[in-house]
Amino acid sequence: MNLRGLYKQLKKGLRQKRRWLSLGFFIVAATVGLLSVYAFRSSGVPGYEAESKLAAALPDAGGVQASAQDQRAREVLKRLEEAGGKRDIFMRKSYVCGEEMMLIGRMEASEVASLHAEHPGWSVELREDGAVLFAEAIDDLSPACKNNAYFGLDHTGNLSLFDGPPDDQKVIRTFFQLNMGYMESSLQPDAVQQLKAGIRVLDMAEYNSVLSTFSEFAVEESEKVMKSAP
Repeated sequence: MNLRGLYKQLKKGLRQKRRWLSLGFFIVAATVGLLSVYAFRSSGVPGYEAESKLAAALPDAGGVQASAQDQRAREVLKRLEEAGGKRDIFMRKSYVCGEEMMLIGRMEASEVASLHAEHPGWSVELREDGAVLFAEAIDDLSPACKNNAYFGLDHTGNLSLFDGPPDDQKVIRTFFQLNMGYMESSLQPDAVQQLKAGIRVLDMAEYNSVLSTFSEFAVEESEKVMKSAP
């Protein structure tokens, strides 16, 4: 059975429940969003002054108080300006699955400020060894995960992401425990076997689909379903 066939089987019979859950989630999310917008517009938070010419290279906060990340960046840039000299600059990319680290090169304080101004979404920190670390969070699978990531079961019945087939037990991340009895009674044996053998994921669409599908059989969710059953 291929991955698409597995999704179709898992979602059959659960579509009605998911509609109600989705509607409830949408109502709650919309309410929270409206309250957040109202609170933000009513806050009137003042702006702040730049502490140095390097900090001024950061994007303007537009009169809204800088986030904690922006404030840390200003402090790092100020320290670099005061200390002078060149530093090793590293870049860390943190993915939904996986991480990459690379050396960008050696830079002076002014170059570090320019790089941050070009990429305001990157966080920046000064390591204990004196090197500067830029970091970026990426909503995607790393190249390594795209090549070798599998969903499967660990030895305690948790839905987990593995580096390689689940038999190798190289767990990258654990999500939630599955109600094995409920899942095995709801699915065909070959569908359960496919999960035990490992479901290969190549991109975020498949990653999110597997999580969404098997969340129906998470211990807490499945207990709710069984309690509400006549």
